[in-house]
Amino acid sequence: MKKAIPYLTNKYLIAAILFIVWMLFYDQRDYFQQKERRDELKKLELKKAYYEQEIEKTKKELYDLQNSPAAIEKYARERYLMKKDGEDIFIFEDSSARKN
Repeated sequence: MKKAIPYLTNKYLIAAILFIVWMLFYDQRDYFQQKERRDELKKLELKKAYYEQEIEKTKKELYDLQNSPAAIEKYARERYLMKKDGEDIFIFEDSSARKN
């Protein structure tokens, strides 16, 4: 205990400990708030990557629809249930999706 007393009464050590405690818990930009913001930034970056990927997929689909008659026909058949003369359309519904 006598060996620890000079360290405990050292004003620089006490000031350093108080500074660390202040910065960790009481400062405007404390550690925990910074951690939350880093986590939120990671989530937002993942969302950004997802939406950029969706934009690229939509641009490709738009390009195909503007330049390919086969893509236009496929889109019309799937989206609007259009058909050629003499064709029959069969629509299958997923029974598990209907329950939810």
